[in-house]
Amino acid sequence: MDYSLIKRLQALTPPGTEKRFSTVEEWKAFQAEEGRKDSERIAKANHDNRIKRIMGRSGISDLHAECSFDNYNASTKGQQAALKKAREYADTFNGVLRGFIFSGLPGTGKNHLAAAIANQLINSGKSVLIVTIAEMMIKFRDTYRKDSEMSEAKLLDWLCGVDLLILDEIGIQHGTDNVDILLNTIVDRRLASKKPIGMLTNLNNIDFEGKVGPRIMDRMRMGGSIWVPFDWDSYRKFVR
Repeated sequence: MDYSLIKRLQALTPPGTEKRFSTVEEWKAFQAEEGRKDSERIAKANHDNRIKRIMGRSGISDLHAECSFDNYNASTKGQQAALKKAREYADTFNGVLRGFIFSGLPGTGKNHLAAAIANQLINSGKSVLIVTIAEMMIKFRDTYRKDSEMSEAKLLDWLCGVDLLILDEIGIQHGTDNVDILLNTIVDRRLASKKPIGMLTNLNNIDFEGKVGPRIMDRMRMGGSIWVPFDWDSYRKFVR
């Protein structure tokens, strides 16, 4: 590309349009930047499609697709504090180490705020996956089928590659050697790559540490992860 072509392009530019470049060097820099952005978009799309194919969905489940900070029920001081911490986590997310643990009984809003975090990050271009321990174990068992297109190592790579991985229902199925090994492996891998992890549990802090062990708790603390208690009754109501 030469200066005469740049001049012809500029002549075709409508009046009042801001010129992106005026020299060959600026044009080359512009093209290189656009190429980099396209590569990132393609890589992210491929990653999201692979996660969707592996897990049967991408990001979060349909049940929590509309969850946001604005439609979270925060009528008590405890709920307001949880909302504030969750919103601050999403607003300051930088993809490095710092995760969270949401602890509370079913129906207290843990999944809503976790999904709100996920939705905000996904909308900002981050990759997020929320998966239960049981669902994760099923996917890993599927890798041992003869017709499986995914190996255990590759699935682990993809789970550890998302910007934020949120593991739900920790403590319900937890307790077998396979779950213990897998959970420790995921936490270690994500810590090594400086990627954060979120955890949702029905257990209090003492029982939770007893289930996951001091090794995992130590690694969560290393990243400066936050513990958020959801210590109120369920606000789910039966329809009468």
